[in-house]
Order: sequence, then structure tokens, then C-alpha cells
Amino acid sequence: MDLKISVVINTLNCEQDITNCINSIKWADEILVCDMYSEDKTIEIAKKMGAKIVFHKRLDFVEPARNFAISKALGDWILILDPDEQVSEDLKIKLIEISSRTKDIDYVRIPRKNIIFGKWMKTSMWWPDYNIRFFRKGKVSWNNKIHRPPEALGKGMDLGLDEKVALFHNHYQTIPQFLERMIRYTKVQSEELVKDGYIFDWKDLIKKPLGEFLGRFFANSGFKDGLHGFALSLLQALSFLIVYLRVWEMENFEQGEINISELKQISKKGGLEINYWLKFINLSHNPIKRFFQKVKDKI
Repeated sequence: MDLKISVVINTLNCEQDITNCINSIKWADEILVCDMYSEDKTIEIAKKMGAKIVFHKRLDFVEPARNFAISKALGDWILILDPDEQVSEDLKIKLIEISSRTKDIDYVRIPRKNIIFGKWMKTSMWWPDYNIRFFRKGKVSWNNKIHRPPEALGKGMDLGLDEKVALFHNHYQTIPQFLERMIRYTKVQSEELVKDGYIFDWKDLIKKPLGEFLGRFFANSGFKDGLHGFALSLLQALSFLIVYLRVWEMENFEQGEINISELKQISKKGGLEINYWLKFINLSHNPIKRFFQKVKDKI
């Protein structure tokens, strides 16, 4: 029997999310769960809900297992979901329409509504967070590097900036959850840096996290999401710090001197960049104002 739409879900110990995820795509012709040998009830739940189960060895990131799962799917069109994502009724209707009536589209970029610490994040690069998630089989594949966009063939389209057709993503729910994933992801990211020829430079312990914070909180308007935007920008900056510290660790914590003159220059530049952004952004109704005013006063 020909199948129109297969949904592929990669899982690892996600019993708290998998029920809502599968309930949202019961309409699909095939639901395929590719599991990395979960130790909780993920597989038991998925089987009871009618999902087809395949297994992949456990990894610290999903991309290779995602390609494997796609190869096992039988549908003409593939919808990729994370276990903490759900498909709305409006998105369902849109995807069925595209797969049934569209002849010249090979892949679709879908916006994601990221709910982090209980809030829909609309700034700091969390919205619209377009991802290629729906495509004709054979037109999209992921490489074996973490958090890289997939390679796509043919013609694509973007769904509109409407939360009704966005993937609902119940993302980070607790600080420990963020930190647990950060430990896994930064291990892979640091290894990729070294593999690509990066040599540790202590100045990157300041420059990289600072650049990430400024980019998210200021350039991408994280301040508009108040304390959530501030906290997440700091956490993303922390993630960058850990990546470069892990590279230092891979170099056996090689001893080195800190050039105080260079440190002062980097600090001064960072202060000037914060000062620059404060001149153009109105923080009068933002709970972070007092903090940045103190920073500004010390520059």
C-alpha cells in the first residue's frame, strides 16, 4: 500500500513528551519512532499508540540517527518531529494540502513556537526559528555534524509567520534540563572545532560568550522578552564558554599566561559594545534596566 505521509520521531528517554507528540499526528499514514535504547517507558508508550519502532545506537546528537530513521520510512512525504513537539490542526491541514496538491515543491520550512521556561519566546533568535521539517523522501538529508541545517534538493517554500501553522515546541522546561543538554552538546561541538583545526585561544573565553550574549539580547531583541530573554541569552553565552573550555580540556589544560593588557582591551571593547546598544534601545519598561545602568556607569 502506498503511504502519503510518514512522521519520523527520534527518541531517547522522553516518556513525558511522547504521548502528546504522537496524539498530534495520529492522522499520518505512518508513525516511525527511532529510539536510542531508552531506559524509561518511551518505547512501551509508542508501541501502544501504534508507532512502528526501529533502533539506533546511542549518540550525543540526533543527526545520524535521523538519516537512518528517514531511510526506514515508507511515505512519499516525510515529517520530522522531535518528541517534545506537536502539530496543530491548522498545520496538519496545511501539510496534507501541500502533499496532495503541490507539484513543484520539494521541501517546506516550518516555523517553531518555542516554549521555554513556560514562555513563548518571540525574540533572541527563538522565533520564527524556521526549520526544514516536511519534504519529499530523498530530497533532504542531514550531515553528521550537530545543529547544522540539512542539505535540500529542489524547490522549497516557507510557511507564513502564523503561530497557527507553527510547530509547538515544548522546549526547555527547567534549568537542569538545559544544563544536561548543554553538557552533551558542547562535548560534540568542541570535538568538531578541534577536528576542523581550531587551536585554543584564551581570549575566546571572553569574546565568544560575549558575542553570543550581545547577539541574542541586543541585536535579536532578547530584552523584549524581559527576564526570560536575559536569562536565556546568558545561558546561551554559558554554552559557548563551555565549548571553548572543553577545547582547553582536550589540550590537557595546557598552562598559559593571561596578558593583562589584552584582557583590558577586550573588556573595554565589550563595555563599549554594551554601551553602544544601550544608546539605541529603550529599556525603560524592562526589569533588566537597573542592572545595565550599573554596567554602563562603570564603563
